[in-house]
Amino acid sequence: MKTKQHGSSGGQGDVWARPGMAVIFRAELMPGRETEERTFRIKELLPSGRVLLDGATGEHAEKEFESIQ
Repeated sequence: MKTKQHGSSGGQGDVWARPGMAVIFRAELMPGRETEERTFRIKELLPSGRVLLDGATGEHAEKEFESIQ
């Protein structure tokens, strides 16, 4: 459940995540867990493009999450 903005004005406005947005870890990163158990909310978007999540430790990159179908 992530979004990627295409065709925006570029630069700072072109981000893949926003605080409060729900993201789902890819199943292969959390085997044996249902979608609900792999879903977290973004707490903070870091300057590096990585994110901090509510309920999960560490920094996480866009490629760790499922894309929107």
